[in-house]
Amino acid sequence: MATVAPVKVPAPQIRQTNCFIGGNWVPSASGKTFDTVNPATEEVICQVAEGDKADIDAAVDAARDQFDHGDWSRMDARDRGILMNKLADLIEAEIDELAALETLDNGKPISDARTADLPLVVDCLRYYAGWADKIEGTTIPVRGDYLCYTRREPVGVVGQIIPWNFPALMAAWKWGPALAAGCTIVMKPAEQTPLTCLRMARLAQKAGIPDGVINVVPGYGPTAGAALVEHPDVDKIAFTGELATAKIIQRAAAESMKRLTFELGGKSPNVIFADADLDAAIEGAHFALYFNQGQCCCAGSRLFVQDSIHGEVVDRIADYNRSHPVGDPFDPDTKQGPQVDQAQFDKIMQYVEYGKQDGASCVTGGNRVGDRGYYVEPTLFTGVTDDMRIARDEIFGPVLSVLKFSDVDELVERANNTNFGLAAAVWTRDVAKAHRFAAKVRAGTVWVNCYDVFDAAAPFGGFKESGIGRELGEAGLAAYTESKTVTLALG
Repeated sequence: MATVAPVKVPAPQIRQTNCFIGGNWVPSASGKTFDTVNPATEEVICQVAEGDKADIDAAVDAARDQFDHGDWSRMDARDRGILMNKLADLIEAEIDELAALETLDNGKPISDARTADLPLVVDCLRYYAGWADKIEGTTIPVRGDYLCYTRREPVGVVGQIIPWNFPALMAAWKWGPALAAGCTIVMKPAEQTPLTCLRMARLAQKAGIPDGVINVVPGYGPTAGAALVEHPDVDKIAFTGELATAKIIQRAAAESMKRLTFELGGKSPNVIFADADLDAAIEGAHFALYFNQGQCCCAGSRLFVQDSIHGEVVDRIADYNRSHPVGDPFDPDTKQGPQVDQAQFDKIMQYVEYGKQDGASCVTGGNRVGDRGYYVEPTLFTGVTDDMRIARDEIFGPVLSVLKFSDVDELVERANNTNFGLAAAVWTRDVAKAHRFAAKVRAGTVWVNCYDVFDAAAPFGGFKESGIGRELGEAGLAAYTESKTVTLALG
């Protein structure tokens, strides 16, 4: 196992640490700040304004005024798209700096931030910029001498609450469709990782997006987040994060009947059949779990392996783990950085203990790496049964559970034996088998002979407790519009 080398940060400049409200950078009304911490060193990066209800109120007022009286929702849709493309261009121009900022604040390997996260941010904004002038209604043939048509209009002021695992990308997933539709935004980034969102807000202003369209209030869920959800002038809440928080939001939003979309967690089944291309399947299964330190909502954390190939798959994944470079996230050769914070580290280590207590066999990992930073060894459990806590609960870390199967008909029932339904994957050379599995598994995304393939055009979201609604694609755009029917008497 690689040891953790001292982290030498090629210092991205920390420029934005205040709230961004109505085009102004302002400290929190209370004057409070909180620390954002480098998870590789456990050292404080800087202090960030700690927004609460007063700051949310000011941000919502700015967004409401812009939506009701400003230029954004009334602007020619094509011009909105031009400004969104300018924002994408500015992000692309600063992509190295933004990737370094993401790695510093989140701990993800710089190679992932630079080649995956930030390019996907740019692509998402450009995709939705192209949609801005293509949001169309329909004409409807109704009885009588009437002209009937529909308009798709922006839903209004939207509150957006994003997680810490892909900070810049989750901001883009939320901003893209909202901006294209003509909405105005109040965003609360995760308190662990506010820095890239704040930098992107500055670039949006630089791109010419009018003041008040995008507002960012850093802070904590029970204060800033709750105030955003409960605010009567917010028309919609879009939340990505934990199920427990989504339930709190759903209850709070009932008072005002806000529109809600949730992208939540998962315990995704990843199935390898004996007829699969094993080289591709094993490499793909490893990536499906250990990418981003296992901190992916759609991570393939339940690996179902057909019994005849079980031993080979386990041995080869274990070999991958033993040579998996864990360490300094600014080292281009690093494949696994630290977990995002102490709380996440502690949760993962607790689940490692649960796995051992419940009778699973820990083949690799299970320990901390080094004595500084929130590093966890790539951990692999075998002998896992469906009722074990490591097979049922979302761990959100580098802990893979391998489950053996022999009966193909029973497999789908076991794969679906979860409250989640975000993603699934199957590895097989039998196309009919792949399609049958895709049809029967209860998941919002099914990958066949691949994993974690994302595109801004492809909808993403979950069944069951994995969410409500979809992100990305035209479906993601529809969640930021209301449909209005207009009927005109012609006689």
